[in-house]
This record gives sequence, C-alpha cells and structure tokens, in this order.
Amino acid sequence: MAPRYNHPLKPTESELEILQILWQLGPCTVRSVHEILLTTKDAGYTTTLKLMQIMHEKGLVERNESQKTHVYTALAQKTETQQQLAGKMMQGLFQGSASQLLMHAIGDSKPSQAEIEAIQKLLDDLK
Repeated sequence: MAPRYNHPLKPTESELEILQILWQLGPCTVRSVHEILLTTKDAGYTTTLKLMQIMHEKGLVERNESQKTHVYTALAQKTETQQQLAGKMMQGLFQGSASQLLMHAIGDSKPSQAEIEAIQKLLDDLK
C-alpha cells in the first residue's frame, strides 16, 4: 500500500487531470478514468495505466487490489493540492504577491456574483 499523502508533491499536468476525475467521481478503475480522459484528449489506455501506477508509487493515489480490477482512490486532497500549487505559482510567477495572482486569475474572466461574494468574504475575513 502506498504511503498516505502527507508531503508536498507537484503532480504533473496529466496527474492533475486524473486527480480531478478521482476527486469528482471517487474511487475508479483505470478503465473508467481512461474513458473520461478520452472525451478531452487522445490518450492510450496503457499510458493511463502507467500514469496511475506512478501516482500510486508517489503516494498520490491508493490502489485496492482485492478485486481482479484494481480500484484507485485519490490520497492527495483537492484543497491541499490547490493550495500547494497556488502557493508555488504565487512565489514563482508573482514574487509572492497574492494580489497580483488574484488580479491575473480573474483579470481575463468574468466571475459570477457568487464568486465575487466569496472573494469579498475572504477579504473581509482577512481584515
């Protein structure tokens, strides 16, 4: 069994795509993940299998081997992973400036009213 995810790892872009599926659907087989990936990109089944095996070795997912078909579950928590990646991006691209990161993140998009209210609440809580 892979170790519990408790250390900062930077998942690759492909690993993040798989984690997004596991976060949304919960435990899945490689076949299930692969079929979802095929809706947005051209990916080979063996590539998906190998990626998920590597993710297991890295401790990003755990694998239940009790059945013939292995079932994978995300060990990396969505919120923790988002915070780690946003923090690295803020440090690397925006010289540690949270305001610059936020302005660039929403600068080209049109946030919904609910998103604006959530941002405002966060800012109010920081005061």
